[in-house]
Amino acid sequence: MSKQLLIAGAGIGGMAAALAAARAGWEVRLFERAPVFAEVGAGVQLGPNAVRCLQAWGLEAALRAVAAFPAQLQVRSALSAGVLASLPLGPSTLRRYGAPYATIHRADLHGLLAQAVQELPAVQQTLDCPIVRHEDTGGAVLVRLARGKDIEGDVLVGADGLYSRTRAQLLGDGPPRFTGHLAYRALVPLQALPAPWRASQVTAWLGPRLHAVHYPVRSGAWVNLVVIVHGPAPQDLEHWDHAANAAGLEQALCGTHPELQEVVRSVAAAGGQWRLWPLCDRAPLARADDMARGLVALLGDAAHPMPPYLAQGAGMAIEDAMQLQAALAMHDVEVPLRLRRYALNRWQRAARVQARSQRNGRIFHATGPLRWARDAALRLFGQRLLDLPWLYRA
Repeated sequence: MSKQLLIAGAGIGGMAAALAAARAGWEVRLFERAPVFAEVGAGVQLGPNAVRCLQAWGLEAALRAVAAFPAQLQVRSALSAGVLASLPLGPSTLRRYGAPYATIHRADLHGLLAQAVQELPAVQQTLDCPIVRHEDTGGAVLVRLARGKDIEGDVLVGADGLYSRTRAQLLGDGPPRFTGHLAYRALVPLQALPAPWRASQVTAWLGPRLHAVHYPVRSGAWVNLVVIVHGPAPQDLEHWDHAANAAGLEQALCGTHPELQEVVRSVAAAGGQWRLWPLCDRAPLARADDMARGLVALLGDAAHPMPPYLAQGAGMAIEDAMQLQAALAMHDVEVPLRLRRYALNRWQRAARVQARSQRNGRIFHATGPLRWARDAALRLFGQRLLDLPWLYRA
């Protein structure tokens, strides 16, 4: 008799977990609080470490149909627009790591995972029905749904995001922390950008107390723009996502190079709209118990939220799901030990990525002598600093 996995949350992490568990021979019940399956947001960067997981699940063709595959990563000064460093991607990444570097709209990534899950008879999906609490009895997990119904399963996976109810009950470690950074995000048609910036590349602009990134999505037809600046915390962190004031963004970019400002203005010129998010994270994982206890495991942002300065948030959730699949497939091992194995295989790597992401935020936004040292190091050792074998080969 196959075992049953319950999943809280149907975002990228939840969908990847459902796909992974079904491939490991489990029945899956997926519960989502939203009335429709959807992913908000804009772009996602997928390093070869994450793309290899999608390939292993047979999703390479689906990825190639909707993603872009930039030819290079270029880092520029937000003050002078000068190139600080470049890293070849494209065929170079494929040769080095066995998979390409992809950039994709978040909804397209969610959509290809959701389509793969929808084709699996072992997965049942329930909308508009969050899991509000759980109880690990030692032999099973009992969950209470928002509709008042109780469900029993063999394992509960909390993939319910930054403000995870599963984590709150499992760890009781309070809410995530505000980083002090605000992210302006927008999408613009490629042809709306100034002509010099229509290249197939990831471009990062580093400036004092801010940085910007733009890259192609939707097979290269659109560009995702993100500008991250320092700012005060909003009163309601969990639900604070609103149309941003473009004038406020322009003020934040005062003093940056006109070419960067021209890229940013292309959003309004094309009739686009900026959205604004506060960036939150948690301290890096300290032990395996922070990812799994008994019959309950955490995955993705519920386990290890991180700022976007290593572009690995979605990638880490996908890697989690792949490791979860390997653990769940250990059919001769008791279930709690399978989840323990999952946590032991994941927590140190995820913690390292969290710590490096936080460190990158300080480096990207550096001022004074640290900024000068950063720029000099990038000019001298740029390709070596930008390439990350420890991350992409794992």
